[in-house]
Amino acid sequence: MGPVTELPDIDALVVYAIPMRSKFRGITVREGVVVRGPRGWGEFCPFPEYDDREAAHWMATTVEQITVGWPEPLRDRIPVNCTVPAVSPERAYELVVGSGCRTAKVKIADHPGSLSEDLARVEAVRSALGPAGAIRVDANAVWDVDTAVRSIREIDRAAGGLEYVEQPCRTIEELAAVRRRVDVPIAADESIRRAEDPLRVAVAGAADIAVLKCTPLGGVRRALEVAAAAGLPCVISSALETSVGLAAQLALAGALPRLDHACGLGTVNLFEGDVVTESLRPVDGFLQVPRSAPAPDPALLEKYRHPDADRTRWWIERMDRTFRRHTV
Repeated sequence: MGPVTELPDIDALVVYAIPMRSKFRGITVREGVVVRGPRGWGEFCPFPEYDDREAAHWMATTVEQITVGWPEPLRDRIPVNCTVPAVSPERAYELVVGSGCRTAKVKIADHPGSLSEDLARVEAVRSALGPAGAIRVDANAVWDVDTAVRSIREIDRAAGGLEYVEQPCRTIEELAAVRRRVDVPIAADESIRRAEDPLRVAVAGAADIAVLKCTPLGGVRRALEVAAAAGLPCVISSALETSVGLAAQLALAGALPRLDHACGLGTVNLFEGDVVTESLRPVDGFLQVPRSAPAPDPALLEKYRHPDADRTRWWIERMDRTFRRHTV
């Protein structure tokens, strides 16, 4: 794919705001933009706290999606995990039972002093999955090394065994230190997508698994390069997009040369709604790999159109700035 040096012809653009079923990643409403270009629909939804430098990678993903599309897939469907936010044990049980998935990703360390709540949540998830199900947890890089080691050991016992712990600490060096002291596999997320050289994670012995999201990495093709450089088993995860943007993550999972783990792509279920009629929701623990993004429904675009004119302008101006940075 050659560089795109001017904004593609966009014949539709809508800034959306969709409520979340439960607070997730600290937000209760997901905001972003869906656009239609020469190859169909794409999505631009970097989290508001990300600066323009980081958001430019998300723009590259949008440009790829609406101008050249994605590589041909190597598989037709993707096993997925259900995602359990920082909710009560009772709600966690309900989410897992209703998902049809055999793997659950559980959010932990949502606030200081959350360990007792985390233990109860993973116990409920184990009860819902049964002994054969897989539980993975995500700490979003909030622990120091000693806290991570203590917490992982306790959560592993409560879960009856963890598949892996995702990003328990912030730095590559901290991940490596934790990995040396625990028996639970360590997965790296932020440490890979924010590293100048993704290979550092593997060379430092910091992780057993690479969690990749094509949206913040700059597109499906760029994410495939990162996967090859990391040289680790990969799990593809959502960046909390609508079905329009989630299609790109599924395209990445479909194009990976090897896929040994369920992927974190069942996240449309975390939204109160979607911009498309046929949402990309798992069926019996699997999602089909699309060849292109689903087209939004006009009525749903209108329903979830952002009601705040100032916020709408903020998103459009952000798109313009980050596209210029993307082309530099």
